[in-house]
Amino acid sequence: MIFDIAEFAGVTILSGAPSGRQLYVRLIEALGEEPAMPEPLFLDFGRIEVATASYLRESILAFRTFVRGRKSNLYPAVANANADVIDELVELVQPRGDVIMVCVVGDDGTMLRCRYVGKLDPMQQLTFDLVNRQGETTAARLMEIENSQVKATAWNNRLASLSNMGLLCEQSHGRTKTYRPIFAESENGS
Repeated sequence: MIFDIAEFAGVTILSGAPSGRQLYVRLIEALGEEPAMPEPLFLDFGRIEVATASYLRESILAFRTFVRGRKSNLYPAVANANADVIDELVELVQPRGDVIMVCVVGDDGTMLRCRYVGKLDPMQQLTFDLVNRQGETTAARLMEIENSQVKATAWNNRLASLSNMGLLCEQSHGRTKTYRPIFAESENGS
């Protein structure tokens, strides 16, 4: 699914918290029916010239938090943003210890490249890297792979945190949860 941010906002220069909150409402209204399976939701910034941190905080980050907070099968990511917009995102998420996915997406919706911007703590980074190597895994499996004193509960907490950020897809199978990269071409952030 792709949302054209310029179309939703009606402008190509995005500034100010109040305007950001207006976009947030429009994005939520456009969500529609929940998909049956996990899928990326690309917030396409391809036609956006400038976006301020206050605008992005009140719109894109708030929207991502809302969607992931309700355990949706949608995983929001910023797509086709220019370097200035990505710089604003980095300045916004890094001090918070947060990250957001940024991707390059083709006209047909094909993901060409993807990475996160921001900074993960060392244990989140380790977990993210392990899941990317494994493809799909559980907390118990990560505990076995690492062969450390870290219990499955700690691995579960790290995995859930990465899912809440939108970096990993979480699926329940009875009492077991599996995790996999939702953005298969993921690279480490900046």
